[in-house]
Amino acid sequence: METLIPDVIAQRVHTILTKIRLAEERAGRPAGSVRLVAVTKTVKVEDIAEGVGAGLSILGENRVQDALGKIPSFTQAPVQWHFIGQLQRRKVRSVIGSFELIHSVDTVDLAHEIDRRAGEAGRRQNVLLEVNIGGEPTKAGFHPDDIVHSIARLAQLPHMCIKGLMTIPPPTADPDSARPYFRKLHDLARQLAALALPTVSMDELSMGMSNDYEVAIEEGATLVRVGTAIFGARHV
Repeated sequence: METLIPDVIAQRVHTILTKIRLAEERAGRPAGSVRLVAVTKTVKVEDIAEGVGAGLSILGENRVQDALGKIPSFTQAPVQWHFIGQLQRRKVRSVIGSFELIHSVDTVDLAHEIDRRAGEAGRRQNVLLEVNIGGEPTKAGFHPDDIVHSIARLAQLPHMCIKGLMTIPPPTADPDSARPYFRKLHDLARQLAALALPTVSMDELSMGMSNDYEVAIEEGATLVRVGTAIFGARHV
């Protein structure tokens, strides 16, 4: 990870929040309808703290153990933690109660494990369903057609609330090339919302990262996951 001089993180946070508001305006969306999830994978606690001081309010982690080591440092800060990485079933118990939202529920089996562990903890866990919107064989996530057939069963899980969808489109050098994938996810969310299932709201669309978050906002994102543009390149 690159070494940053003081105040660089704060400046970047300010720039990104400004770009988010401008993208909202271009899309005719209300101010504040899009929230920034700062991806803190491998980021030092002191750098995260600088970002929080500059206005970050949602922190997203990819690795359970790394996150659990950082969360205690921010118990007095006005922040939420989201889990955004691939979640193994054996680590679900550690996630319940520590994260406001899990972005990456990618199988029916994982959903059942989250429901079971949340029930044991006396909680209801908020989740997003991860969709492999590009049909890439190397990526996790529900196929769009499969999610339509699975959603009714998932809606019956009593300790899990489905708040929306998440996706990572196929990589592209041109941010605008991701637009059809973001639009497809938005259309899928509308289709699922029309089913009016209990515990399914489809209020959240987690899509867009450092290189394409402005396009994602124009296509309906409510959560954008930005790491490199805030904390710099990471080599892991």
